[in-house]
Amino acid sequence: MELLEVHGVSKRYRNFQLEDIDFVLPKGYIMGYVGRNGAGKSTTLNLIMSLCKCTAGSIRVDGLSCEEDEARYKEQIGYIGDEFYYPVNFTLRDIRRILRNFYPTFDGDRFDALTAQWQLPEKMKFKDFSRGMRVKLMFASVLARETKLLILDEATNGLDPVARAEVLKLLQDYIADGEHSVLFSTHILSDLEQIADYIFFIDEGRKVLYDAKDELLESYVLVKGERRSVTPALAEEMIGVIDQAYGFEALMESSRAELLTRDFLCEKPTIDAIVLHYIQDKTQSGKEKAV
Repeated sequence: MELLEVHGVSKRYRNFQLEDIDFVLPKGYIMGYVGRNGAGKSTTLNLIMSLCKCTAGSIRVDGLSCEEDEARYKEQIGYIGDEFYYPVNFTLRDIRRILRNFYPTFDGDRFDALTAQWQLPEKMKFKDFSRGMRVKLMFASVLARETKLLILDEATNGLDPVARAEVLKLLQDYIADGEHSVLFSTHILSDLEQIADYIFFIDEGRKVLYDAKDELLESYVLVKGERRSVTPALAEEMIGVIDQAYGFEALMESSRAELLTRDFLCEKPTIDAIVLHYIQDKTQSGKEKAV
């Protein structure tokens, strides 16, 4: 069953338009939502959290729209962003009291267990917490509630490799029962290589790619070689050609790999490489092909 359904969603501002965003996220899965700064990622997340209203389209979480029951809809969503959103002079005691009064499903015992597990000091003010400690506190606040959908917006920025690995493990634990899902917007695409099941790539407010991660990785090859070996037919198939010291690198659909000769080196791409070459291709649109 689908946990998150986003159908035909658009949002129009004076200087930006999000157009016809359409995807579903099944229960028990993680989706990476990727794109450049200003591509429309945060706008989409804000629409899902009902912080602003769609110009067109519909959004449902576990079958429920915000219009049907706003309080229950929002209670199902947990959010962790790049910025720490608690007052820096507060302590765990302050947050525990506020969350208990604010969220009907908040479980104080669960919160205490998580903060103890992560060795977050009870009496220390948040201004003295490290970046990793603050992220763990935000996770404890969300995981102590009965949420269904966890939305992350650059939540792993600034974390050291050990702390990032701990966060990724948390996300896998969160979806393990098959009833929860994660929508993860990040620029650290190597994180998505490890845990994402689906990838949605947005640019300039529009969908570029949307597929299961493994299917996406199998659909492309990374091609390297010298310009002199490129035929006109091959040049037409190349996506986002990037010059390098000893030739070029480009992306290409696997289904067209028969055009490649032994003059070229082919590799399996990363998600990072796919996104990079599609962005490069957009900057080259309207210009003569580079090879």
